Amino acid sequence: MSAPLRPTPLGLAVLGLLQVGPLHPYGIQRLIKLWGKEKVVNVGQRANLYRMINRLNEAGLIVVRQTERDQQFPERTVYELTDAGRTTAREWLTTMLATPQNEFPEFPAALSFIMGLTPLEALAVLEERAECLREQVSQLERDLAENSESLPRVTLLESEYLRAVADAELRWVSSVMDDLNTGALRWSYEDFEAVIAADEASLAAINPELKSLPRT
Repeated sequence: MSAPLRPTPLGLAVLGLLQVGPLHPYGIQRLIKLWGKEKVVNVGQRANLYRMINRLNEAGLIVVRQTERDQQFPERTVYELTDAGRTTAREWLTTMLATPQNEFPEFPAALSFIMGLTPLEALAVLEERAECLREQVSQLERDLAENSESLPRVTLLESEYLRAVADAELRWVSSVMDDLNTGALRWSYEDFEAVIAADEASLAAINPELKSLPRT
């Protein structure tokens, strides 16, 4: 027996859009992009969408309604939501809204090893990131200004969230850059010599046969 499907943004998007009515995969992909949901749902690879649709179908959350044939287009399979799919969509939605998840994004992981760069190198790459964040915030603000008059706010909440997150990250990155510039934040290889030695001592106390930590 296969394990139950884990809630994912793409799975939720498919179930959510099918609540509007039956759709074929290309229609689902078009609506995600037309409604600007590609900011939060990865549909860059159509194969990923088809795999998700197959998984939802195998789980009984969606079913084939009909197959469309048109001389101008390839054969298209139209899917619709089942009662189980409607229930699951609500369960996923409430869980994903209510429960923060540690998704292990790249940036915090990279920050945890920033000592692999010199402070000057770190400052340079953070300046690049800050510039990208400024552009991102500006673009989100333009999108919100452009769409707020024609669309209800509830359809733009993810853009509001992304703008708030990007703006908060920009302010934090800028504060780290300030500390790097003033020397309030600094490090060197020598700073970690004592830490490495302490780790080696701890390992030896646990198991004297353990080899010393490798140095680069």
